[in-house]
Amino acid sequence: MTAMTTPPTGFSEQDSAAVVVESLRATPDDRLRALLTSLVEHLHAFVKDVEPTHGEWEQAVGFLTEVGKTCDDTRQEFVLLSDVLGVSMLVDAINNRRSSRATDTTVLGPFHMVESPRRALGDTISLDGNGEPCVLAGRVRSADGTPLPGASVDVWQANGAGFYDVQQPDLQPERNLRGLFTTDDHGCYRLRTVVPRYYPIPDDGPVGRLLAATARHPNRPAHIHVIAEAEGHASLTTHVFVEGSPYLESDTVFGVKESLIRPVTVVDDPIRAAYHGVENPFRLLEFDIVLDPLAGAGR
Repeated sequence: MTAMTTPPTGFSEQDSAAVVVESLRATPDDRLRALLTSLVEHLHAFVKDVEPTHGEWEQAVGFLTEVGKTCDDTRQEFVLLSDVLGVSMLVDAINNRRSSRATDTTVLGPFHMVESPRRALGDTISLDGNGEPCVLAGRVRSADGTPLPGASVDVWQANGAGFYDVQQPDLQPERNLRGLFTTDDHGCYRLRTVVPRYYPIPDDGPVGRLLAATARHPNRPAHIHVIAEAEGHASLTTHVFVEGSPYLESDTVFGVKESLIRPVTVVDDPIRAAYHGVENPFRLLEFDIVLDPLAGAGR
């Protein structure tokens, strides 16, 4: 009896990717077929490269299963996994190839979980007062320098202890340190908040254990998240990072860009303090935002 050299299906170590790709040939959606084909080819190449044992394969499946089980309404462990592997920043870079004049983008992060409440210019977003008082202010402009009145500026951040509201629902007021603002006739926005603090990403789950296993810390430098949008312009998701914060050079999600680092200055000016509704002197974080016009958009 002649020994069979390949399984009846034609599947073999050498031809594994080709066999699976062939099974995808009838996929009606062209983009889905292209995505799955590339995934299969790269995944099979990876498996052949590292040659995992059955135990390692089971461990990987168990890890991904636990990542999924750790996700809930206020925590997205898969986003954290994408972040710490640099995938989130890579996707951001690929999808934000903009002009050199536009503000740099960075990751959305896992804590944009709820809609920010609309607030008036100059309002405070710090509902628990946890942190050093600070004013965040700036102007939204188009790439040619034209101010953009009526632009929206969505901000959210951690409190002075390094926690977002969704992480401490029993301790922080609902929608603490979140706000949606509209720029004035000069394209300016301003709000009262607290100086952001560096903090660790949630590291009590499978992603945290992965970081520990690779001798990596879980920390992010101090920052405020911003989404800016204006009619006829590409939406922009970014951070403003605090100059001098720890971990600027080792952000665990690789989100820091030098162009986004700003100092928190001390301003001694009674007139400006009164304008912002704060005591003099006060701390100020200034962050101007430049948006790229959409192709073919007129203003």
